[in-house]
Amino acid sequence: MNDRFSKSLVPHFTIAAIIVLVLLIIYLWPSEPETFTPKPEVVTTVEPVETLPIDDPVDEDTSEFEAPEQMNEFVEAEPEPEPEVIPEPEPLDVSDGTVKTKLLTLTDYDAFARLLINDALLERFVIMTTTLADQDIAANNRLLSQPEKPFRTYRQADKEWIDPASYKRYTPYVDVFESLEAASLVELYKEYKPAINDIFAEIGSPYDSFDDKLSDAIDILLDTPEVPVPVEVYTDSVMYKYSDERIESLSAPQKQLLRTGPENMRRIKAKLREIQASL
Repeated sequence: MNDRFSKSLVPHFTIAAIIVLVLLIIYLWPSEPETFTPKPEVVTTVEPVETLPIDDPVDEDTSEFEAPEQMNEFVEAEPEPEPEVIPEPEPLDVSDGTVKTKLLTLTDYDAFARLLINDALLERFVIMTTTLADQDIAANNRLLSQPEKPFRTYRQADKEWIDPASYKRYTPYVDVFESLEAASLVELYKEYKPAINDIFAEIGSPYDSFDDKLSDAIDILLDTPEVPVPVEVYTDSVMYKYSDERIESLSAPQKQLLRTGPENMRRIKAKLREIQASL
């Protein structure tokens, strides 16, 4: 019994206790002793009375009591309503074809179908998000195909700078991402949440949730600082790096976001905030 229910019964218990107490006083309390006053004796002369014959006693009420007839009519019991049959939910279709079809309905851009990877979409999404939340990039688990045009730089004053043409490689991706309706995207995410959680349970920590990972991944991208252009880079034996140590010390996802260019990064961040608000 919770406290609120107990408190609601207090007045009733109080009234009942008062009634019981009054009854005990009435029936059990000893009465006051009565004062006995003797009355004067009255002597009367009794004259003999003629005895009359006594008739047989007659009951005052000679009417017979008739018991009510028992009801013998059979009352047919109403049939019990049949239990409502709740149909079992159809199993969630997690096939790549279905997932891709549902994703494509969220935008009118035909380019989305060409950019989207065709296999293991849910697994790629979980791995990519989890890796990004850990401030890394899952290069082998991208959801979208890589840009066809190569990364370009130009030299000036004996230094190497990112060519603005390199930023344009990502514009088709940003156009598609920006066209996605945030509310519909979140609804689709919720629909596939059971399957996503199952995949995450196989690769993630039992103490983490995928919702937290997704939130962390978005926060990391939103925390990417804006840098002035042009951006100086240099090459080592394998890849380009940022000449500014403050930029190079950023996480891999943040450095990749910077490579999309200032305008594309602004558009991506705006969409991420919209999705974050819907979540």
